[in-house]
Amino acid sequence: MPAKGYLSLVLHAHLPFVRHPEYEDFLEEDWLYEAITETYLPLLLMMEGLERDGVKFRLTFSMSPTLCSMLADPLLQERYLRHLGQLIELADKEVERTSAQADFHRTALMYQRKFRECWDAYQDRYQRDLLAQFRGFMDRGYLEVITCAATHGFLPLMQHHPEAVNAQVQIAVEHYKKTFGRQPRGIWSPECGYYPGMDGILKKNGLEYFFVDSHGILFASRRPKFGVFAPLKTPTGAYCFGRDVESSKSVWSADQGYPGDYRYREFYRDIGFDLDLDYIRPYIHESGLRVSTGIKYYKITGKGSLREKDAYNERDAMEAAASHAGHFLFCRQQQALHLDGLMERPAIIVSPYDAELFGHWWFEGPHFLNYLLRKIHFDQEDIALVTPGDYLDEFPDNQVAIPSMSSWGSGGYNAVWLEGSNDWIYRHLHHAATRMIALANEYDDPDELTERALNQCVRELLLAQASDWAFIMKTNTQVRYAVKRTKDHLQRFLRLHQMILEEKIEEDFLAEQEFRDNIFPEVDYRVYRTSSVPASGMHH
Repeated sequence: MPAKGYLSLVLHAHLPFVRHPEYEDFLEEDWLYEAITETYLPLLLMMEGLERDGVKFRLTFSMSPTLCSMLADPLLQERYLRHLGQLIELADKEVERTSAQADFHRTALMYQRKFRECWDAYQDRYQRDLLAQFRGFMDRGYLEVITCAATHGFLPLMQHHPEAVNAQVQIAVEHYKKTFGRQPRGIWSPECGYYPGMDGILKKNGLEYFFVDSHGILFASRRPKFGVFAPLKTPTGAYCFGRDVESSKSVWSADQGYPGDYRYREFYRDIGFDLDLDYIRPYIHESGLRVSTGIKYYKITGKGSLREKDAYNERDAMEAAASHAGHFLFCRQQQALHLDGLMERPAIIVSPYDAELFGHWWFEGPHFLNYLLRKIHFDQEDIALVTPGDYLDEFPDNQVAIPSMSSWGSGGYNAVWLEGSNDWIYRHLHHAATRMIALANEYDDPDELTERALNQCVRELLLAQASDWAFIMKTNTQVRYAVKRTKDHLQRFLRLHQMILEEKIEEDFLAEQEFRDNIFPEVDYRVYRTSSVPASGMHH
């Protein structure tokens, strides 16, 4: 029986480049360590289990070059193991401490088991190389890994400098080839950001498809015949897939979606804040600052305060995850059957999510996915899992239209990355981009030291352009860090720029920046040349 409809699950895995060799213990590096323990390892272990049980599945993963660079970095791998070792030690202590409290003891044993599983997989079986695991699932036909912009720069706010947009894309494609040994078929444009003209730059870099939020398709230059349930083909020949509202909301929305179910684990109540300082001190920041450890004993319970929570029960939570997976599948089947009567070909339902939702924010997320993929395989024939690439292989002929400028940020346009808290950064970023393009156009055959300085200018500019910094300023979380990172990279860029122009390059200063901001070792500053941009991407 051919399927009535297709489901494309897209997980966007990204973290900003946070690597501080100059400090022994750096708080924001924990973002990576938490994501490995709570999201990337659980998802890899889930896929191992599916493969072992003969479950056929197809998933799309976009992995940002900054994340891939950190996963491959020996310093961060070493630090992650140190972090995981401490978690195991803490979990062992917790098993002892809770021995008289049955409710908590069961959960403490769960953490002990999970952390040891992580150690066994990361250190012994995977030999610290998570990228090789993703590559393996891709080689064996379970995954389509796609790329993202080099440092997750928000492209619509760079469109005045097509060279800068092209650099974000071209460097990402080169990095992907080096990491995964092939050309990427698709790209996740950071924050799902799109502006007309961008597709020409994607196409020129060999990318076949990208994604937009629903309104990017619905407000396209021509009315989309199949709505978001089929891709549009842009006039430059790149295909564009739109996000399905219904399936997205049910998973990520804390109010209306599954993760808000009271049986699931409460994210914000953590022993790093609850337990006696002397006991917990070795496992929080060396300054004594209380931070999350990842060990949490409570369930969401209800709308009450964090103090009024009931003990977490893993079995109840697993039942919730299984029933939610069943509900999600039922809704997608209904959607596919309904659309089957309206379209002359099977609809594609595109459901993109941040990968960190599964495991980090929503602790049971990987189990939900596990149940869902098994149910799709064993329990029904209405829908089939595909990647966007699979769909294009089967249906290459699609309606031609230009999507509208859009993003998946709150409000749907640029407001998250361009508002009162963060708008000050753009004149500096534009200024630096203008300078970088001028350098690339001017320097043809520099000596070795100048070439190193030019390439380091690229790294500093790219790191300053990461959309994460503007996002953090807007959401008011680690604002000081985001502001500092933006300013630091811009200042390093300007200092190197001045040294290049004055032909007075301080090699010590340059070497220090190369050691610290060591991303994209093969980068070539010529990527910023005006001649490298396709004509359709240029503004007249």
